[in-house]
Amino acid sequence: MKKTLIALGLAFSFASTSPAMAYDITSTAPVNVSAAQIALKSHDPVAYFTVGKPVLGTEKFSAEHEGAIYRFSSAENLETFKADPAKYVPQHGGFCRMGVALGKKLDGDPNLFRIDNGKLSVYSYAAALEGFSGDVEGNGAKADTNWPEIQNTAPKDL
Repeated sequence: MKKTLIALGLAFSFASTSPAMAYDITSTAPVNVSAAQIALKSHDPVAYFTVGKPVLGTEKFSAEHEGAIYRFSSAENLETFKADPAKYVPQHGGFCRMGVALGKKLDGDPNLFRIDNGKLSVYSYAAALEGFSGDVEGNGAKADTNWPEIQNTAPKDL
């Protein structure tokens, strides 16, 4: 009974996500974006590196990169991103890196992240982050191997 309640709670929390920031399980895009093409659920990708935590960006400071719109908390972070976008975009299109290691494209939660070797990664839930952290090198290698094969496949088909 307890497991059923937990599962229902998780299902409700995913179902109650704002439609504007909803994860599209039918999209074949290699970047995890909302219906409005917003990446990282409006979190500033540069802030992870400069302040070490997730910070919401604003529509005022936005940039498009590879079909995704990134938002920033300041003009300075926007300009930093524009100078070297590849340095700041999350690995594996912003999908959960542990999910990618397992051959899946799971929605990434911008509040659950790691920076490894100067690259940002996001995770779908705390246990995924913890599991990935238990073998960063091995799980990272699996994710990097799987990504070319799954990047253009819809999550529902994996």
